Amino acid sequence: MLPSRAEHRPPAPLLEREPELAAAAHAVEALTGPGATGGLLVFRGEAGIGKTTLLAEIGRRAAGRCTVLSGKGGETVTSVPFHVLRQLLVPALLPLPEARLRELFGDRFDLTAPALGLAAPSAPLADPRGVRDGLDRVVARLAEERRAQPLLVLVDDAHWADTESLHWLAEFADRLPGLPLLIVLAHRADAAAERPEPAPALLRRLDRQARLTSTLRALTEDATADLARAALGDRTDGPFCREVWAVTGGNPYETVELLATVRDRMLEPVARSAGRLRDLGASARGSGLVARLEGLGTAATRFAWAAAVLGTDIPLKLAASLAGLPADEAAVCAARLREARIVTGSDPLEFAHPLVATAVYRSIPPAARTALHGRAAWAVTQEGLGPAAAARHLLEVHPDDDPELVGQLREAAREHLAVGAPDAARRCLERALQEPPPPDAYAEVLYELGCAALLTSPAATVRHLRSALDLPGLAPDLRTDATYRLGQALAHSNELGEASATVAAEAARIPPGRARTRLEAAHLMYESFRATEDDPHGRSRRLAARADHLAGDGDAERALLSLRAFDAMLRGEDAALVLDLCDRALLDGRPAPGVSWTDTEWGFETPAMIGIAYAFTDRPDRARDLFEEAVRAYEISGWSGAHLAFAHTLLGLAHRRAGDLTRAEAFLREGLRLADRAGRGLAVQWDAVCLLVDTLLARGRPGEARELADAYAFGPPWPSAMVLPDGPCVRGRLLLAEGRTREAADELEAAGRASEARGRHNGIWAPWACDLARALAPDDPGRAAALAGLAGTHAERFGTATARGEALRCAALFAAPGEAAGLLAEAVRLLESSPSAYEHALARHDHGVATGSRAELSRAAALAAACGADALAARAHRALSELPAR
Repeated sequence: MLPSRAEHRPPAPLLEREPELAAAAHAVEALTGPGATGGLLVFRGEAGIGKTTLLAEIGRRAAGRCTVLSGKGGETVTSVPFHVLRQLLVPALLPLPEARLRELFGDRFDLTAPALGLAAPSAPLADPRGVRDGLDRVVARLAEERRAQPLLVLVDDAHWADTESLHWLAEFADRLPGLPLLIVLAHRADAAAERPEPAPALLRRLDRQARLTSTLRALTEDATADLARAALGDRTDGPFCREVWAVTGGNPYETVELLATVRDRMLEPVARSAGRLRDLGASARGSGLVARLEGLGTAATRFAWAAAVLGTDIPLKLAASLAGLPADEAAVCAARLREARIVTGSDPLEFAHPLVATAVYRSIPPAARTALHGRAAWAVTQEGLGPAAAARHLLEVHPDDDPELVGQLREAAREHLAVGAPDAARRCLERALQEPPPPDAYAEVLYELGCAALLTSPAATVRHLRSALDLPGLAPDLRTDATYRLGQALAHSNELGEASATVAAEAARIPPGRARTRLEAAHLMYESFRATEDDPHGRSRRLAARADHLAGDGDAERALLSLRAFDAMLRGEDAALVLDLCDRALLDGRPAPGVSWTDTEWGFETPAMIGIAYAFTDRPDRARDLFEEAVRAYEISGWSGAHLAFAHTLLGLAHRRAGDLTRAEAFLREGLRLADRAGRGLAVQWDAVCLLVDTLLARGRPGEARELADAYAFGPPWPSAMVLPDGPCVRGRLLLAEGRTREAADELEAAGRASEARGRHNGIWAPWACDLARALAPDDPGRAAALAGLAGTHAERFGTATARGEALRCAALFAAPGEAAGLLAEAVRLLESSPSAYEHALARHDHGVATGSRAELSRAAALAAACGADALAARAHRALSELPAR
């Protein structure tokens, strides 16, 4: 006789999963062995194929040797940012005292802890890249500290994971082989395809990154028979087992559910009962499951609906409140649902399977479902969980011209932005627009939507901010800010001309004052950054008239002074004036509050222009101090995207100008790595590539420079923004190093025409004249000498030791031998007094070759080696070896 329904049911055996379990066991062995090697395993398959059971078994077998962290996605909570990550990490972190937590998080606590719900946000906007990097550090440190019981992370139903958690998983997976941490992830490919991007792309990326990606198959007929006999006893005959397999198709979940129903109905597991299996199997899914639920009564159905709306980790009290049931009746309903294998657990509750949750949720009549979401939002708010927790329910409520709902969604968006979830903020604000907002708030919501997209989608920012500016209702300060941010988004989208015109038009329509100055400064900045402009000389004159007399009192004056210093440096004006302008733009040698690296009103460009001007005016030490501060500020603030990439690139520039080529290359490579993460074709990527090509050429590695240039298409067509330093000049220098003299001359000719037309005569920023003179020397020595003379004239006007020394080094190429030695001696004297160690080594080498001086060549070799200019050091040694013996 079959056991009664009330008797304990043993767990179903895990059949035909030996290869997957063996692979997992091997990975756990590698994790817990001497090398402690981690990695990623991915198991895929259709719904009910046994992914959850497999992950549970892997966790059970590893429990004594590993620290097991687990989490899962949910169809109704995909819009909740960091939902899966909180499940994984909070249980391990929450018991720790705050001091220990802060030690674990390091200087990223205030940025990263809010994303996990462990602290309140400390700033209104968190960079999502910085948050992910902070989570990387926390998990890596946690893994290193628990080497005795290394971390095993199980992620189930990843196809329903929130986008923020998927982003983190996909990026962190690259670091796994070097950490004592194993992630085992399961997902349904068919369900992932139903979600909007980027979720499907992130799951595909995880599949590619895994050391093993395995697709689970349905059970064979023999395995199904074994499962049936384990559940129903040895009397279960062959025809009955074959029909079970035919009805379920070997799907483990449906098989187990069907066998449980057979037990519940006390059905004999023999051939004459097989005809009833198809009807019984239908009750395990879809409409059959819904009918089974309705058979439990109205109260139980209402309770199940409430649970489906709440999703995962369902609090019994909240589900009862949502269903409108007293606590005792809700407990009875929960017991009935457990008995019917619809839910598991007591408090919180969970659905027995994602298929069950989906079937119940989709069975709720649309009007009732919408009403339940509305009540759920109210209940969550009453529980004090905040607007962000209520937002996922508010997103499902039909638009109804409700100003209060708009306010809740706007507040939820602010909470999402503060924890580094701009996509979640965008969804809230887009839903708020559908409500719609009151007429006087509509433009403000568009403005907030544009700001929310600024870090992730400049194109969306442009669209929303333009719409906001086209409508009435924006307060003057918001209108100015919207215009400024629109200019930023256009500039980041390689539309500098449009950015310049946009801020100029708005500046012209508002009265004089701080707001107008802010937009005028932005206009002047975008014009100076453009690769071409209509009236460069007029702009420079206007800027000089506005800025030269300023003392640097207040943000607006400092912003104008930084612009003027940058422009004067490019134009090759008196270096003493440039340095004076830079000093006035700072406060005690540092960026003043309000115009600092993380300031959003005036932008990071303000201190960056000061540092760049220092770097090209023989003060790379001042530039280095500023750029090191930038790196610290961005790391502390969690700005790990383009801002941090630019800071590392600028730090590489400072070391390049000081002649420390080895350190320059290291910083530039890190800047380029960070720029690559931020996106392809950004201005910071062009700058990093340009400076790195220049540095590799100085080190004597033209082959590597060419590979880099080709990999990033470094060359025409050039972007709308100028490249740091002058891109065509650096490309011309690369062509010269490769012996492609004619092509180099053409590139440098074009660069010279553009520079002269704009009045930009700084020969260190754009050394076209000296390099073109070298290219033309064999075939057109007269013109080459004239170009060397032009370079000397510009250098004398600028006045730095580096510019003058480099011009003299070039002029020596076209002088008589006796005169050349004198010019080179003067170049050595000037460059020795400059910070430009690499250029000093070049002058020593040239002077040593011209005079046959062993001492000079030895000094050149030593200087070049100290700089990291390996090829120059080798040339100096060769020249020494070729000198006649004493």
